[in-house]
Amino acid sequence: MKITQGTFSFLPELTDEQIKKQVKYCLDNGWAVNLEYTDDPHPRNTYWDMYGQPMFDLKDPAGLMMDLAECRKTFPNHYIRVTAFDSTHQWETPRLSFIVNRPPEEPGFGVVRQECEGRRVRYTIHSYATDRPEGQRY
Repeated sequence: MKITQGTFSFLPELTDEQIKKQVKYCLDNGWAVNLEYTDDPHPRNTYWDMYGQPMFDLKDPAGLMMDLAECRKTFPNHYIRVTAFDSTHQWETPRLSFIVNRPPEEPGFGVVRQECEGRRVRYTIHSYATDRPEGQRY
């Protein structure tokens, strides 16, 4: 099951050249870029671990591409995404984020039914990736 989070998630995987062009677009708009990674891509897990520091003064996308290569080497079986942050007054929010690396096998999610008080039934999403301890998930 392919996880669809962020921009371009319904498209085929971006090549490094396409990633570089998207990062250039972000830098041309004055947005800071950073890399984040996780082995638990649950939709509510919005805070992924950061790889390095946000690159507020970066002018050339090659800097991020170098860090991306290192991050892929360090975490080859994790999800890695690029996030572009707009620090402009009254925006101050991520403006673009897209996944740039996926594990070879994506376990996906299941729906868990819970019987509650009375006749109430609740449903929640369970990430199969979390069935094993962190660091052994892929």
